[in-house]
Amino acid sequence: MTVASYCSTSCGTPLFLHVLGAMLLFGTLSTVLLLSLVGSRRPQPAFDRATFVVVLAGTLPAWLIMRVGGQWLVSKEQLQHLDATWINLGFAVADGGLILLLVTTGLAYLATRRPGGRWPLRAVALLSALYLVAIAVTWFGMSAKWG
Repeated sequence: MTVASYCSTSCGTPLFLHVLGAMLLFGTLSTVLLLSLVGSRRPQPAFDRATFVVVLAGTLPAWLIMRVGGQWLVSKEQLQHLDATWINLGFAVADGGLILLLVTTGLAYLATRRPGGRWPLRAVALLSALYLVAIAVTWFGMSAKWG
């Protein structure tokens, strides 16, 4: 794990939680993308349910761990007054991502209630892909310490 240049030696636990949550979010979101793509091509209720369960039990807790770890890190290291692009980008993508995750959860639930319709799973795939790209850009920006 790379330690951030603004971090002192005391930021181990919050940084670990933040990075762990981000990695779990990326992994579970990739799983949601894969399940929703396969489920939209092969209409089976098992894919609908699996997509919903992974969104609900995987991405939302991972987002919470990432966000709490990030906020704890900013507070502990007193970075809130540092107007850095990488911090602002991280908070914007995390907070906007929660809205995307909630909409994705609703669409995945709708897919379990409408087994014949494929559009909810296609929308889940699209939103998951968009959020994965946003997370990847943020990951790079935070690693490179933009601004």
